[in-house]
Amino acid sequence: MTIFRDTIGDIGFGSMYAQFNGIALGSEEAYQGVLSALHAAMDAGVTFFDTSDIYASAWNKFGENELMVADALRTWNGSSADKAKIVIGTKAGITRKPGEVWGRNATVDYLLRAAEASAGRLGVAKLQLWQHHRLDPNLKLEEQVQNLDALRQRGIIEHLGVSNYSAKQLRRAIEILGTPSEGGIVSVQNQLNPVYRQELDVLEVCEEFGIVYLPWSPSKGVKDLDSVFATIAKNHQCSTHAVAMAWLRSLSPSIVPIPGVTRIETVLDNVSALKVTLSDEELSQIEKSLPATQPMDAELVTDQPKN
Repeated sequence: MTIFRDTIGDIGFGSMYAQFNGIALGSEEAYQGVLSALHAAMDAGVTFFDTSDIYASAWNKFGENELMVADALRTWNGSSADKAKIVIGTKAGITRKPGEVWGRNATVDYLLRAAEASAGRLGVAKLQLWQHHRLDPNLKLEEQVQNLDALRQRGIIEHLGVSNYSAKQLRRAIEILGTPSEGGIVSVQNQLNPVYRQELDVLEVCEEFGIVYLPWSPSKGVKDLDSVFATIAKNHQCSTHAVAMAWLRSLSPSIVPIPGVTRIETVLDNVSALKVTLSDEELSQIEKSLPATQPMDAELVTDQPKN
């Protein structure tokens, strides 16, 4: 384990869907409901929260989610000591323009401006964790990784991570930026869940170098897999989502799931998964019953650098 892995604990929460699905935007009451869910996670001892500059309800409200997460921490009734333990991770590298035109930009100037803007919205002098959100198909991989190093050298980032990198790309990034113990890459945020298991080789690299793997969309597909999880959930007197989360965590000590935060009930259910220990027989049963993995997302294919 690394110091960063120990700092963020065994589970975190992401808040993308609170903005994208409009959960937090329908009314002040709805917004406060999401804040209450975030507060419930903090009350339960969760110390890691994921956001991104791109998480917003519209192109002209860039950074909206970062502002909400910062608001949640500011309004939480935890002690100063407890608040100091909270780690907020954010990301940049995806762009949105008028007309909801989406793109990628990993130029050093753009990433520096994005990181500085994120720090301003989060109200910090230094970002605790900043991750490169998506690769830019217009730049060579090595140029993009060197640009990440420029952000690190600027001193605006405490910990550096990447997102949606392949195992080969991650290894090259480690060669350039270093391991966690060398002040290099501490985290990878890729999709991993019961129906999407494309990049387990990325997890192997994380285990080799002590890098945290933060699965995004960790609960994807669970509601359609009752035949896989329902009986086990009944035996453990928990939800199928808790069983799926326990299965995901069983894959590696490097994994820190970051399910979405929307309601207090789902927050507490996901936290309860930390108390679920699946037997070897149950894990084998799950592995045999899972459907074939979904193909790699088309967006990730088109994001690949031309080298």
